[in-house]
Amino acid sequence: MEIKSRFDHFNIDVTDLDRSLKFYDQALGLKEISRQKAADGSYEIVFVGDGQSPFKLELTWLRDHAATPFELGENESHLCVRVAGDYDAIREYHRAMGCLCYENHDMGLYFINDPDDYWIEVLPLKK
Repeated sequence: MEIKSRFDHFNIDVTDLDRSLKFYDQALGLKEISRQKAADGSYEIVFVGDGQSPFKLELTWLRDHAATPFELGENESHLCVRVAGDYDAIREYHRAMGCLCYENHDMGLYFINDPDDYWIEVLPLKK
C-alpha cells in the first residue's frame, strides 16, 4: 500500500495563550486562523498560520497545567521557518526582541525561542 500524506499542523502546549499569540504574530507574522474552546473551559486551542501555506501551528492552553514552564527535556525537535526580505535585519529585530537564543554563523542560521522556550530555526527564503 502506498500512502500519500501532507503535513497539516504541529502542536505545542503554551502556558499563556495571549502571550504566545502576540509572540508568534510579532516575531514571525503568524496570524490566528481558528479557535476551539472546551465547553467546560479545560482547554483552548488556537491555530495560527502564515497565510501562504496550508501548514498550521496549533497552540494549546490547558487550564489544569500550572502556569509554570513545560519540561522540554533534551528533545531537540524544533520548528523551522524561512523568511523573505533582509535576513540580517530580521535577525537584528529578533535580537532586539530578546528572543534570539542561538546563532550558527558557519551554517548561516539562527534560532529564536518562544515564551515557553520552544526553539524556532530561522532561515532566509532563498539559501
